[in-house]
Amino acid sequence: MAGGKTPKFCNEAGMREIRIGVKEFECIGAAPPFDHPHVFLDMGRESEIVCPYCSTLYRHDAGMKADQSVPADALWHEPRKVAV
Repeated sequence: MAGGKTPKFCNEAGMREIRIGVKEFECIGAAPPFDHPHVFLDMGRESEIVCPYCSTLYRHDAGMKADQSVPADALWHEPRKVAV
């Protein structure tokens, strides 16, 4: 994605389909430590794509923002590092 960090999505709940507001993203499978290799996916002109590792179907929803997904917990955030 131009100008920003590529969003990452996971399918911890084992959903058949996840709706997202972007066409370029990374699929990580389940949440770490059970994630698969983080795969960059680009839908291009299409409105859906299947992850080759976990077979999750991602469907683009133009009405959603880049930081939104259905289910909402599919958008993955790296844990914040706590200063010691």
